[in-house]
Amino acid sequence: MSFENDYRYFAFSRADRVLTVTLNRPEKFNAIAGDMHRELSRLFYDVAADEGSEVIVITGAGQAFSAGGDLDYFEECRRTPALFRQAMREAKWIVDGLLDCDKPVICRMNGDAVGLGATIALFCDVIIAADTARIGDPHVKVGFVAGDGGAVIWPQLIGYARAKQFLLTGDLLTANEARDIGLINFSVPAAELDATVDRWAKRLASGATLATRWTKATINVGLKQLAASMMDIGIAYEGLSGRSDDHGEAIAAMRERRKPNFARN
Repeated sequence: MSFENDYRYFAFSRADRVLTVTLNRPEKFNAIAGDMHRELSRLFYDVAADEGSEVIVITGAGQAFSAGGDLDYFEECRRTPALFRQAMREAKWIVDGLLDCDKPVICRMNGDAVGLGATIALFCDVIIAADTARIGDPHVKVGFVAGDGGAVIWPQLIGYARAKQFLLTGDLLTANEARDIGLINFSVPAAELDATVDRWAKRLASGATLATRWTKATINVGLKQLAASMMDIGIAYEGLSGRSDDHGEAIAAMRERRKPNFARN
C-alpha cells in the first residue's frame, strides 16, 4: 500500500520494517495549520494500514518537532466559524488515530514540542527527546482551552497535580525535566538521538509483532475510554474559548510582540 504521495506536509522514508514520518514545514517550525491539520487527521489511519511497516517513527524537519498551532491559522479560524468547526472535528480524529494505531509509534523529539505538537508526542508509545528540546502545552497563554488532547494525556503520565501545574500555566519543560517526572521516556544528547531511536525501532520491529500490537491495543483501552469521555467537551470548551475576547487579545499581543492584557471575568 502506498499513500505517501497523498501528503504535502509530511515526508516519508523506510528502513526495513520501520516507517519514519516527518512533519515537513520547517520554515514555520512545523506549526500545524489548514491542509497540514487535515493531513494529520488521517495520517495515523494510513500508517496503521500500511503493509510495509511494523514500527512508526514520527519526527520534525529542521529545528523543531512542532510549534503547535499556526498563528495565521488561529486568526483565520476566528474569522471563519465553519473552518474552526472543521478543525475541531479533525482534532478528535488526530487523537483517535493515534490511539487506534496498533503499531508502536516512537516520537523522535528532535526539538521543541509545543501545544498540539506536545499532544502528538505524548500520545506516542516511546518518546525519545534530544536534551536540547522543550515540551509544553501553552494553550492558556493564547486564551485557549487545552481541549485537543492535552487534558486527556498529561494527567495519565504525570498525575493530576503536576498536569494542572503545567496546563494551567502553559510553562515549558526541558527534555531532562520531562524525563525526570515521567512525561517522556528518554532525554539523550542530540548527537545520540538517531542511534537511540534506531535501536528502539529495531528492537520493537524484531519482536513478536502481533503480541506487541495487541499489548498496545489492550493498554490503550483505558486511554480510548478517557478520550471518548473527554474530547467532545474539551473541543467544545476550546471552541468557546476560540471566540473569546481573551483569545483575540492573545493573538493581537503576539502580533504586536507585547504581553497580553486579559479580561478579569
